Amino acid sequence: MRAMPALLLVASAWPACAAELVVDVRTASGQPVPNAVVSLYPAGKPAAFVPARGPYRIAQRNTQFQPFVLIVPVGGQVAFPNYDSFRHHVYSFSPAKRFELKLYAREQDRTVRFDRAGVVPLGCNIHDQMTAFVKVADTGLVAQSDAAGRIVFANVAAGPLVARLWHPYLRLPGNQAEFRWILPARGSQRHTLTVKLRSPPRPDAAY
Repeated sequence: MRAMPALLLVASAWPACAAELVVDVRTASGQPVPNAVVSLYPAGKPAAFVPARGPYRIAQRNTQFQPFVLIVPVGGQVAFPNYDSFRHHVYSFSPAKRFELKLYAREQDRTVRFDRAGVVPLGCNIHDQMTAFVKVADTGLVAQSDAAGRIVFANVAAGPLVARLWHPYLRLPGNQAEFRWILPARGSQRHTLTVKLRSPPRPDAAY
């Protein structure tokens, strides 16, 4: 799966003292982990958002959801276009967003607004192998690891920082881990996060 570009949804005025933060997510054997989402909370508080960068979209193509993981801000609206030659029935039972898009055909589209922070697993009621996740973010500093398992945040405010890492197969409660760092006033800081992952629910699933 193609990793989503980093979403650096921060206020337009950069902090007077800021640093670059590089996060590498890897397994114990050193393999990169794509599709990990890192959310940052300077001084333990959510960072400000700028207007949403949508449109946000999860396509149904070749009996798969694309992308596998999508980050949206609270209030973001996601389109679910069907590009397959057969119908799909998209749903989620997540407490963060419970919804159902009943059978619709090729070239048809449906949209859902995600107004509560959390993780929303997706499924298709017709094709059980189809899975994906919407990560609804409550902070403007949030990004997804690329194919190399890397995320680069620019201009993060200096000082104490809470970082939360989420991955759909992370072997921890809530599929989430929390870290606390102190960022310098300038320059760069790098962290390599080693994680344990559960096996995907189907043999052809990506991270």
